[in-house]
Order: sequence, then C-alpha cells, then structure tokens
Amino acid sequence: MKSRQVEPVHEVGLPERVAARSCGSLTPSNPSTFWYEQITHNGESPFIPDGSQWKIFRNVVTGYSADNSGNTASNVNIQNAINDGSPTPNSRNTNSLGNTGQPAVVYFPGGTYTLNAPLQLYLGTVLMGNPLNPPTLKAGPSFSGNVLIEAMDPSRPAINNFYIAIKNLNFDSTNINKATTFTILDWSVAQGTQLSNCVFNMPSSSTGHTGVAQLSGGDESGTIMSDLTFYGGVAGINLGPNNEQYEIKSVTFSGCTTGIIIQQCFNCVLHNVIFKNNAVGVDMTASNAHSTSLVDSTASNVGIVVNTLAETSGDHSLVIENYSDGGGVSSVVTASGSSILTGSVSNTWVYGNAYPPGSTTTARQTGTIYTTNRPANLLSNGKYLALAARTYQEYDVTQFINVKSVSAYPVYGDGSHDDTANLNSIISTYAGCKILFFPHGVYIVTNTLFFPAGSIVVGEAWSTISASGTNFKNAASPLSMICVGNSGDVGVAQFSNMLFTVADVLPGCILVEVNIAGSNPGDVAFWNSHFRVGGAADSLVETTIACGSNPSGCMAAFLLLYLTASSSAYIEDMWGWTADHDLDGLSIAGQYAISVGRGMLLESTKATWLHGISFEHATLYQFNFNTAQNVFVAMQQCETVYWQGAGSPDLAPAPWTPSAAFGDPTFANCGASDAECRMGWFMYMSGSARVFIYGSAFWVFYNGPMR
Repeated sequence: MKSRQVEPVHEVGLPERVAARSCGSLTPSNPSTFWYEQITHNGESPFIPDGSQWKIFRNVVTGYSADNSGNTASNVNIQNAINDGSPTPNSRNTNSLGNTGQPAVVYFPGGTYTLNAPLQLYLGTVLMGNPLNPPTLKAGPSFSGNVLIEAMDPSRPAINNFYIAIKNLNFDSTNINKATTFTILDWSVAQGTQLSNCVFNMPSSSTGHTGVAQLSGGDESGTIMSDLTFYGGVAGINLGPNNEQYEIKSVTFSGCTTGIIIQQCFNCVLHNVIFKNNAVGVDMTASNAHSTSLVDSTASNVGIVVNTLAETSGDHSLVIENYSDGGGVSSVVTASGSSILTGSVSNTWVYGNAYPPGSTTTARQTGTIYTTNRPANLLSNGKYLALAARTYQEYDVTQFINVKSVSAYPVYGDGSHDDTANLNSIISTYAGCKILFFPHGVYIVTNTLFFPAGSIVVGEAWSTISASGTNFKNAASPLSMICVGNSGDVGVAQFSNMLFTVADVLPGCILVEVNIAGSNPGDVAFWNSHFRVGGAADSLVETTIACGSNPSGCMAAFLLLYLTASSSAYIEDMWGWTADHDLDGLSIAGQYAISVGRGMLLESTKATWLHGISFEHATLYQFNFNTAQNVFVAMQQCETVYWQGAGSPDLAPAPWTPSAAFGDPTFANCGASDAECRMGWFMYMSGSARVFIYGSAFWVFYNGPMR
C-alpha cells in the first residue's frame, strides 16, 4: 500500500482571502458535444498498485466497442467497461482493490444500446450518459433475466452499498412482454449514491414491469432519488420491505398503474411529484408503510392519489401540503376503501397521530387542516426550491479548466504531494472565468482552500480534497479546509461530485465552511458531494494506533459542514459519514472509536434548502440549527455514534470541550453518569425560527460500544 507521507511542493503560509482577479464571465454556447467527453482525463486512484495509470473515464463506444446504433447487443462490451481493472491484474468484480480504490465513470455517448443480459455494477461505479443527447439502454428481444441493471454490488449488503451513481440515461423495457415480472433498475443501495436525470420507458398497461425497485431483501438506507420520469409499467418505484427512508424529488409518473408502491418507509418525503394517468399515485396500504409527506405536488386523471389504511397507531401517517388537483381525480386520499379527501390542498392536511400546536401529548388527526406560513425567500413559483443537479452542458470544453493541466501551477492529486498553494492560485485565477474540473484523485491540502464568488467545481466519481498537517491540529482554534466566500459575499459558488475528508487525526479541522449567499436561489449549491472521516485507504484515521478503543485518542475532525449566518445554500444529496467500519479492508478488529466533534452546524438566516441529507456518528450532534432562520428540510437522516452509550469510554460531550462560540450543546440536561442521555444529539436547535422540516429519520442501532 502506498505511503501517506505528504510531500511539500511549496512553502505554505496562511492563504490570502482575496477576490478573484477580473476576467471574462462564463459564456454558454449550447455545444453539440458534452464537455466531459472532450476534456483531458488524467485522474488516478492513488492508493492501489499502479494507481496513477488507473482508468477512471471509460467511453463504452470508443474504448470498448459498444454499438450505439442498437443493431447489435452491447451488454458484453458495457460489462467489460464496468469490470476493467487495468493496469492491475484484478477485475473490478473481484473486490480486491478496496471499495474506494476502483472508481469508474462508465460513459455513454448518445444513441441506443441493446442489452441481452443484465449489467452488474460495483462500488465506485458511475453510469453516466451524455445529457445533450441522452442515450437509451434497451432490453433486447432476446434478453435473459428479470432485471436490466443490478446496481447493488453483490460483495456487500445493500446497507453498505455506497458511492454508486446513475445519471443522464434513458432505459427501455418495451421489448419484454408486458405481463412478465421485470424490473429495469434494482436500486438496493445506501447513502452516498445518486440516481438523477433518468427516464424509464415501460409497456403501457403492463401488469409486470417496474422502473425502480429494491430487490435485495436487505436493509436499504438511501436518502434521495431525483429528477426522474416513468412511463407505463405496473409501478414506477417500488420501495422494498426493508427500506428505511427516502426523499423522492421532482419525479413524474405518467401512465404507470401505480406511481409509487411503499412496502416499507419509516419516513418518506415526496416533493414536487407529478402524477398523470395513474390508477393510484401512492400505494401505502402495506402494513409497514409508516409515514409519508406529499409536498408541492400535482395530479391529473388519477383514480386515487394516495391509498392508505385507516389506523389509530402511528403507522400510515400522512401529510399533504400544497397539492394541486389538475382534474380527473376521483379521490385524493382513500383510507381503507373510503375516500376522505378530494380537491386541492392549499395548506397542510394531516392524517395520523400528531402533536397539535401547544400540546405535549399526541392526538389523532383525521384530516385536520393547519396553516403553514412559508417564507417567500424559500419559494420558487409557490413551491419550495427544487433544482436538478447541474451538468453544465450549456458550456463547451473551452469553458473548463482541468486543475491538473495548468502548467504554471502543477497539481498532483496523488494523495501525497501538497497541492495547497497551486490549487489556491488556480482557484483565484479562474473564479468567474472557468469551471474547475477536478479529475478523480486525492488532493492533499495543508491549509485553507479559499473559493471566492464565481467558483464552480466539478469532480469525477467523488474527487477528494483531504486535509493534512499541523495547521488543522488545534481544537481550540479550528481552521477550515474549504472556505467558500467571505462573510457578506454574494455570487455563485457550486460544487458537484466531490468528497471532503482528513488524511490524519485533525481535531482542529472544519472540513467545509460556507459564508457566501447567492444573488438568486441556488446560486450557492452542493450536489452529490459528501464527507468521509476514516474507513478508507486515503486516511490514517482508523488504521493508526491513536484510533483504538479510546475516542479521546482519535479526535479526527472538529466539524464537517459549517453554514454561517451570512450564507444561503442549496444542498442536495449529501452524506457526512464518520466511519463505523472500514471500506478497504485495513482496520484492526474492534477499532471503531473515531470521534468527529460535530456534523452540520447551520446558522444561516437568509435561506437554506436541504434535500436528501445525512450526517452520521458525530459525537456532539448530527445537526445543529443555531439561531438559524428560513430553512427548508425535505429529508434528513442520521445515526448515533456506535461507541456511545452504556460502557462507553467517553460520555458526551467528552472527548470534546463544548464551545459557546459554535453553539455547542453542553449536555447539562443529562446526569453526570447517564450514558444513554450523553449520546450525540440527532438535532440540536436553539434560537431558531421559520425552520420547516418534512422528514427526519433518526436511528439508534447501538447503546454502548457496538451493542
């Protein structure tokens, strides 16, 4: 395994937080070729043998001879692109390179690709089409199997299937008999995954086809799927019997017999969903359907929009808010066969057990209407803001800069060289002028990277920025690894497909700090970007002796994400994970006592939108809303720290010292030895107002070290 010694390239002082130099603005040109297909691909996988030669980008046509005319079957060619492990002698399907060591972007130029057998994905796989001409993966008439795409890596249970993405693709099952039980995509995955901007075409009046389902039989813990369209089929989405939570955002179901089947979802949020020509929009009549919120959605020519059960328990709770009836709808809500709601809902309609305003006890709601006063700055056309993940397809390749291809400022991304100074030079030079492309790799920084207004960053299969060095060691004076704008700045700052981590135990590291607000909603945004502390070959955290059974020896990071009072950000599909297990086969048995102080700290008062976010295993809290205002949360998910609870070597706030400056909880509400109370807060909220949360999934799997 490669050494993690950091090799300094330049003398690094404190970064100067200066405005970007003046330059011409980005100019859309509506090109005919997608920029990503043309840009130089020089990424690497630093912590595997010959990782500098690892092939990240795989064009299935030019590299693997797939036929995009649809005339001949291409499943073998595409599977070869997925499996390719060169230059190592190991195929990606052997799982011998670690979960994080074998990234692959399998790219499809426009056209039609005929498949006669299922495609199998593995951890680290991104299936991506050309968004300018979305390609179609189509089951051929000779297809053998009952699933077109198997997204779940079979080497891991569904709950550990991280870092898999599918985007900008069309799928077609119309060659398969419509009565055959057939699933286009088995999406049995967990956090840190992306399913976005895809279309699923199935036979009309089908009694057997489903677009997306969870077929593994294991626990699935995804957070969001977004910007999808389903045509035909017996069901668009079927959330399986072991699903935990989901946000389904900006999805259209047209001509599906049932749009969404919920077998199990402890907390489901359906936001900006369109139902057209369905018998049923949402079927939540299964015994474990639990709780659903339907927000900012519409239906037309639908028999029943939501079909549920009439119960007196907490199960089958339903909230409908800002629903628009487009006509031809027989019943908006039917419970155990009786229609209980018709017509549009302009406010908030509640069915199930709830805490009425001012009450400390639950009361059964059978269709109570409440008024929800939404702040105007959270809305777009009367709905909470919902943006598709950016592809920047409107810009040609000349509008992009590969950060590893700037001769004046050499950048390595090899997990060992210090890239701080040259990255800061590139960022300040090109902010507002070019979009920065970070090829896959691990970019070591020993001081703050400052991204001014005008910064747009696009990664590749979760390109990693990793903190290292003494500047991040002082918990009494924490320093940000990534700083986005200064307080009061207004402009554009966007990040896609990135990962933020630490290379060592760094108790004074704030991984990402956001100060900037956008001129327009969504100008400041993060899509498909995650945090990981420990658990991978790119970090000493977990493998070092300091990260044994005593958390005080492994205070690995101060805070993951800091949204300051002056910020205004749109965040979609973000996972902040403090590792509870190892991904690359490196940990010593029983060493899981990693302590990250804090998950997400939100102090913004302007406007913040959080879609499908998850923070897990931080010591003090997962979410802290400290004097925050004007916040929309569609779905948030978390887990407590596995080593906290009875028998823990440290009771919260230990091993950390609470900081009043950062609004930390003190745990003064707990007895000194109350181990079950002295566990990290799911959400700590103080001095906040106008915070709108529609789905929260909070999991406590252990009370005591791994018990």
